[in-house]
Amino acid sequence: MFSILINIIVKSIKLDKNLYKDNKFFTDTAIYFGASLILLTSLISIIPNAFFLEYMSIVIGRVEPPRLLSVILSGFVAWIAKSGYLYVFGAILFPSKLTQKNFKKTLIIVGYAHAPFILNCLVLNTSLLFLVVMSYIWYSCTLIVGINQLYQYKNLFKSTLVVLGPIIFLILITVFQLSTISTGTFS
Repeated sequence: MFSILINIIVKSIKLDKNLYKDNKFFTDTAIYFGASLILLTSLISIIPNAFFLEYMSIVIGRVEPPRLLSVILSGFVAWIAKSGYLYVFGAILFPSKLTQKNFKKTLIIVGYAHAPFILNCLVLNTSLLFLVVMSYIWYSCTLIVGINQLYQYKNLFKSTLVVLGPIIFLILITVFQLSTISTGTFS
């Protein structure tokens, strides 16, 4: 069992699309492997969070870190929410002709895609916080490959829009709000 989990992690980190094609990674136990990755990456996220809070304490003062239970629960809630979003937008609203609707497989793929977050354990001081951004970009790429294989899109553009849609939307809103800020002087 542990060797299967390690195999899933390595294939996910390598962006191997065969991970999402091979039915042996979607057996009845696959949901538990996805949940294990979510739990593991939630626990690992405590490490860079501690350094980020330490860094921010210089600017805003001391901030209490989240409790262990809230970190774990928020990891699972985010997993279900992200899977739900991808299922609604990827399989229901924007399917391809070959898309098969399967929420369980979406959960599994989102769980597998969290493998790059394991690299967050390398963030051992504030100067390495950029690795968190790198692991998120890697996670997004892994998720794009997985969603592209699951929903059988013909190219990566559609799966990229589905996966990165919320981020693109937030960036556009932020740019719009920043453009409406008046830059003149007050008299």
